[in-house]
Amino acid sequence: MFILIGYLVTVATIFGGYIVAGGHIAALFQPIELVMIFGGAFGAFLGGNGGKPMKGITKAVPAVFKGSKVTKELYMELFALMFEILSKARKEGLMSIEADIEDTHASPLFSKYPKILHDHHVVDFISDYLRMMVSGNLNPMEMEGLMDLEIDTHHLEGHAPVGAVQGLADGMPAFGIVAAVMGVVHCMESLFLPPSQLGILIAHALVGTFLGILLSYGFVAPIAAAMVHRLEDETVIYKCIKMILMASVNGAAPQASVEFGRKALFSTDRPSFAELEEHIKQARSK
Repeated sequence: MFILIGYLVTVATIFGGYIVAGGHIAALFQPIELVMIFGGAFGAFLGGNGGKPMKGITKAVPAVFKGSKVTKELYMELFALMFEILSKARKEGLMSIEADIEDTHASPLFSKYPKILHDHHVVDFISDYLRMMVSGNLNPMEMEGLMDLEIDTHHLEGHAPVGAVQGLADGMPAFGIVAAVMGVVHCMESLFLPPSQLGILIAHALVGTFLGILLSYGFVAPIAAAMVHRLEDETVIYKCIKMILMASVNGAAPQASVEFGRKALFSTDRPSFAELEEHIKQARSK
């Protein structure tokens, strides 16, 4: 949403200022140069990121135009779910949650929290480590190390599309210069024309540089930046779950374990202690 607002502000201020200054907007419409810039940049982009990286890119780029799934409400559901699971395990034993983690969609606990249940990556992360806790095959240090490794891998995988889109943004000004140079070459071939016509050709050539820079910094680079913010938000979810589970493994009560997770959140998403306590009470009463 905000990226579209940013695009609107960029277009309105740049082209609006140009028109107010007396410029002719039609002079900036150079479809051939757009084809050269987009075609050259996309060709290089495809050559460097074709195959497996492209799958991640085609999923990550459209996601930035949607609202972020990481919200305070999502964390509230996560905390309530984790509290209920850990409370059940503490009262009835770890084996009592085996059925819940083996088939999360059929679990009465998970079904109460649809925002969490619909994110299969988060559900898999929770169920995998709860399964390890049930089996008792790992000590706390080994489990924490494995969690850190998985979180780092998730972060590294998420940065691959970011680097590709940022590389596209970095390259577009250069392709704009290529289009401009080719326009200048055309001008040099046309020196026999009168100055009024040469001026038009030179203006068209300069548009290539303008478009390359505008498309890069005004349109493509913001996508890469938004992808970084989205990735950081998603990574915090896993760190939060890690803190809750590790606190539980080390003997903390469910309420205290959830508090460890709350402290892992950014301040913009973190509920207060009282808010969280009230939400858990309401969730348990349903």
